Amino acid sequence: MPPARSGIADYSAALLQQLRGLAEIEVFSESSPPFDPRRHDIALYQVGNNEFHIHAYETALAHPGVVVIHEANLHHLICDLTIRRQNWDAYVAEAEYNGGAAARAYAERVRALEAGPDYEGLPMLRRLLERSRAAIVHSECVAAGLRNAGFDKPVAVIPHGAWLPDAVDRMGYRRRLGLDELTPLLGVFGFLKPYKRIAESLRAFRRLVRLTPEAKMILVGEPHPDFPLASLIETLGLGAHVRVLGFTSAEDFMGYLGACDAVLNLRYPTVGESSGTLLRALGLGKAVLVSDVGSFREYPDDIVLKVPVDAAEEDLIFEYLNLLVSRPSAARELGRNARQWVARECNWPSVAERYVRFLEAVTKGEPYIPPAANPVAVDKEPPPPAPAPVPEAYLKSWAVTGNSQTYLDIHLARLRRTLEITPPGTAEDRILEMGAYMQLTPALQTKLGYGEVRGCYLGTPGRTDQKHAVSAGGETFHCEIDLFNAEKDAFPYPDNHFSTVLCCELIEHLAEDPMFLMSEVNRVLKPGGHLVLTTPNIGSLHAISAILQGYHPGFFPAYLKPAPEGVEPEARHNREYTPKEIMLLFLDAGFEVTLLETGPFRDVPRPEIHWVEHLLERYLLPLELRGDGIYAVGRKTGPVKQRYPSWLYS
Repeated sequence: MPPARSGIADYSAALLQQLRGLAEIEVFSESSPPFDPRRHDIALYQVGNNEFHIHAYETALAHPGVVVIHEANLHHLICDLTIRRQNWDAYVAEAEYNGGAAARAYAERVRALEAGPDYEGLPMLRRLLERSRAAIVHSECVAAGLRNAGFDKPVAVIPHGAWLPDAVDRMGYRRRLGLDELTPLLGVFGFLKPYKRIAESLRAFRRLVRLTPEAKMILVGEPHPDFPLASLIETLGLGAHVRVLGFTSAEDFMGYLGACDAVLNLRYPTVGESSGTLLRALGLGKAVLVSDVGSFREYPDDIVLKVPVDAAEEDLIFEYLNLLVSRPSAARELGRNARQWVARECNWPSVAERYVRFLEAVTKGEPYIPPAANPVAVDKEPPPPAPAPVPEAYLKSWAVTGNSQTYLDIHLARLRRTLEITPPGTAEDRILEMGAYMQLTPALQTKLGYGEVRGCYLGTPGRTDQKHAVSAGGETFHCEIDLFNAEKDAFPYPDNHFSTVLCCELIEHLAEDPMFLMSEVNRVLKPGGHLVLTTPNIGSLHAISAILQGYHPGFFPAYLKPAPEGVEPEARHNREYTPKEIMLLFLDAGFEVTLLETGPFRDVPRPEIHWVEHLLERYLLPLELRGDGIYAVGRKTGPVKQRYPSWLYS
């Protein structure tokens, strides 16, 4: 476990964070009390090929369980367990146990210091595999290796989890390095060993520097003591272009990774190991070069650039680096593909779910059926077809007063998009519109098909107003509007009452406790019911333009003049949100986000703001989700997860 300088330690910590919500977990390490298997259903061992995993290896032999094989080789670990403890007899015996008489003879030569250990040729896996009940691997490559070694017990291929950091201060770390936003920066990360093709990468980089003299490279990780890295950099004349930063904290590691334009994650030879650094880089949306060997060969061709390990290796590294540096758009496209892929295939919640399913199957002696990436509900009726777009003329027909016509003219695009993203209903479905203005309310019944439409608004709890509307064409609509304070008063509805709740232009008005509203919405929605939420986007191009020119970025930051006696004052905006915050709001409140987009908010003239797009592109900042309004739909998947999430409450 952290702070051990091991990628598997970081992996274990990230996995545990997700597993704790799915199973009862107790963590054992070298400093823990002795492990008693009688207290648990099953033991799970994270085993890597170095001294950090001796305790896990020995315990796995004593108390068999499910072993996670991060790489199909434990020879280094066995050397740490035997040779480093001056137990040569144990090393020779283990070599013979794994490879027979020939391996024993070679091990005797190692004892006599006539040769080095056969790290690549003798994996030293036999004893652990024989004792284990089942195995988890990260790739088909390693799974095939276990089968070829004679392992006939259950094996699950579960992808290595991917970190999807919310944001990395790219420019902050570039400033540390003395670089501006345009200087091409390449990076190599992790333990700096020769097998990471560092010499080949540096020679290719020297050729790149001749074409692009401003290019820079950083090497972030602990140098191998037997690898003359400093002298190699000096010999190649790269002292002014390459910096070795050494071992860094996890925060700085991610910061420097985020500062790079492209990452080299090459390695040969390989024993099928996965790379946590690679997954971090892909999660950050970086263009990455990998060696076309082992488990790395299994990654889709549109998310990484694969370099064969042959006579043309250096040439191809140079060509790829030149492509990414000379065409930044190609690097960005590759990075976008990578981030989308790992978010879909390698997210930690999905990884944890697969772990738990496999452990349950092993415990019960049942076959393991991995969860489908996109499960199809075959036992349910197909969803009803999406309704036809609500005609503009229909909405305008309900605006029969001057004020309502003015409001509709300004908000028409928003109202139409809200109706388009609202799931249609049936005669048995109920829908609640919060903050109902009666602008789109009739369409919820007549166009979307809901059998019961209810509204609510800020007011004295316990009171219900009867609202009647008549369209310009003579159509009538009746709706009951319940009054209460949505961030203080319990909603006057039973549990699991509504199929859909609309919360449009409301969340930004709340001054004290928005998660109260989200909790009550969760309560009154049926399992699988939907929340449709729209709100201004404080991260829009309009907002960025305003703040850079010295204006307030909010849509409605003004205080309100006191209202005349007896007139209900309008509610000001107390906090506007970014799309990412709305996503977090949904997740913390027990919702799966099924749609998150931005678009028009008010149909009023906007100044030219293409210069803001150019600015974001120059600094490699995201252009997505920069519209004026946020449109989100969430599906209720369970109870509230975080009543007071730290990102929202002090």
